[in-house]
Amino acid sequence: MAYQTIQQEYLQIPVVTRAYTTACVLTTAAQLELITPFQLYFNPDLILRNYQVWRLITNFLFFGPVGFNFLFNMIFLYRYCRMLEEGSFRGRTADFVFMFLFGGLLMTIFGTFVSLVFLGQAFTIMLVYVWSRRNPNVRMNFFGLLNFQAPFLPWVLMGFSLLLGNSIIVDLLGIAVGHVYFFLEDVFPNQPGGGRWLKTPSIIKMLFDTPEEDANYNPLPEERPGGFAWGEGQRLGG
Repeated sequence: MAYQTIQQEYLQIPVVTRAYTTACVLTTAAQLELITPFQLYFNPDLILRNYQVWRLITNFLFFGPVGFNFLFNMIFLYRYCRMLEEGSFRGRTADFVFMFLFGGLLMTIFGTFVSLVFLGQAFTIMLVYVWSRRNPNVRMNFFGLLNFQAPFLPWVLMGFSLLLGNSIIVDLLGIAVGHVYFFLEDVFPNQPGGGRWLKTPSIIKMLFDTPEEDANYNPLPEERPGGFAWGEGQRLGG
């Protein structure tokens, strides 16, 4: 009975969020027994010369050994990926996949110049940035200590990383890529003389978009980010 309940809850997670978070958890679990981070990290030389093309993907899936940092990243990845998929990308799975591909490509290019070997955390920050800019009126609470509006969340997370002694290059990369996507998708098309530069290829739409939605599906509201103590949100005037 408990297994069936867990399975049902798992299958209720939107497909992209479910696939990505599962891949991240399995990659970390496999690292404990089967593989090492040296087989996963981003290395352009090994990709181009030894054709180890899997590194283009696996560097986005590894978040380090199981511990506080891993759990912290997994919670934020799951929450904001799901809220985007069930919110502004509701019924637009192909567009969401295209955002993944666009963001991953930009991070891979930029990551080459800043010598980053794992880009999963930067990708999470990108998701947080896009969600925060699309929900500017949501008030956040961080560990019960700080109250601020959603657009400041990526910067608060960067400050938290700094307090933990981590490099903020990862956070800055995620913010930069998230801003590029948000500007091209949400800002520039609404400017005088602007237009849509990011258009999801028809092949991706054919693969991922469904003709109709499940009437019984119960989405996770974007204004209720999961009930955790950090990053808790509430819409103004609500």
